[in-house]
Amino acid sequence: MAFEPQVFTLSNGIKGVYLPNQSEVSHLGITFLTGSRFETEKEMGIAHFLEHCIFKGTTKRKTYHILSRLDAVGGELNAYTAKEEMVVYASFVKEHLKRAIELLADIVMNSNFPIKEIEKEKEIVLDEINSYLDSPSDKIFDDFESLIYPNHSLGYNILGTPETVKSFTREDLLQFMKKYFVTGNMVISYVGNIPLTKLIKWLSIYFKDMPVGPKNDQFFAFHSPVAQVKREKASNYQAHVIIGGMAPSYLDDDRRAMTLLINILGGPALNSRLTLLIREKHGFAYNVESNYTGYADGGFWSIYLGTDEKNVNKAIKLVYKEIKRIVQEPLTVKQLNQAKEQLIGQIALGMDSNAGLMLGLGKSLLFFDQIDTIQDIHKEIDALTAEDLSKVAARYFDFKHISELVFELAN
Repeated sequence: MAFEPQVFTLSNGIKGVYLPNQSEVSHLGITFLTGSRFETEKEMGIAHFLEHCIFKGTTKRKTYHILSRLDAVGGELNAYTAKEEMVVYASFVKEHLKRAIELLADIVMNSNFPIKEIEKEKEIVLDEINSYLDSPSDKIFDDFESLIYPNHSLGYNILGTPETVKSFTREDLLQFMKKYFVTGNMVISYVGNIPLTKLIKWLSIYFKDMPVGPKNDQFFAFHSPVAQVKREKASNYQAHVIIGGMAPSYLDDDRRAMTLLINILGGPALNSRLTLLIREKHGFAYNVESNYTGYADGGFWSIYLGTDEKNVNKAIKLVYKEIKRIVQEPLTVKQLNQAKEQLIGQIALGMDSNAGLMLGLGKSLLFFDQIDTIQDIHKEIDALTAEDLSKVAARYFDFKHISELVFELAN
């Protein structure tokens, strides 16, 4: 069916977005404008820790009753924390809409953080940190952000550190929640086969007492640092490499061109330039990928690969060769049209998940205060020219501003 989401506002000011479909399964999420970017150095990891602890008790439920409320009817309850958003969400058979709304409202309004549960959860998060430290292919992505965003909250590890996690108190959690869990700082998103009038009815009932407050979009300002090159002994079986630099924000007009450039370089398709060059032609790496992450006032691009240590320098040279090529050689009309068609197809496949759609709609409304239809996105991509790509490539792929992080073998 046509991608036609509807934006609505509850009487207390909470914004929402609704997308109907014919599925028997519904997806409901609450997206808050908060995350590790909003933390001070002493608070590092508190948003993620809060995400864990909101399931550990409310004024009317204990942990078991929270975790069982939807699971008992075959539903799922989950949450995640990123740099600039935190989401609590649920998937369930549509008949259980009221149950899901009431549970999510209870969690985000009435969590009371029992001290015993907080202490237990600290051990769980510490294990999560240790698990991440034991995986160089995961750790290098966070370490790269710390490298390019030094002494800034965008460079903080979302999980925090063992020291900060151990220091968190019940009062810390209550204060953080009080600041960010307010009407103006959240969006409710729904994808499913329930009439909008019914959805609004139950949301209005259960979220009527949500604390009133403004959108907390005051970010710690960031200024682009000098490019860094760093190598360290941090891997056991293969070397890991990330090369990258600054990129447009998700509000910048250049974001579509950057998305297309990154997709051409090392997107998920097997025919991306870096995959064909480094994996297929030279056999230097099994996994090669490029990514673009946009934030409110900036962003970064990165290229990752894992390889035998003897091939590290060769692989890095090939990456720079391909970056230089995309800067100096404008795409032909045929290449540009093929790249556009590929990206549009990948976006369509990404929208094939109703749960993913629900999460994306909430994030779009919270960040942009609007919803772009798939037709709008296609038009923006179709409007890109080879000259647009060349300008953006020259601006963000300048070798003088590219940073490198390499994890070499420790033994």
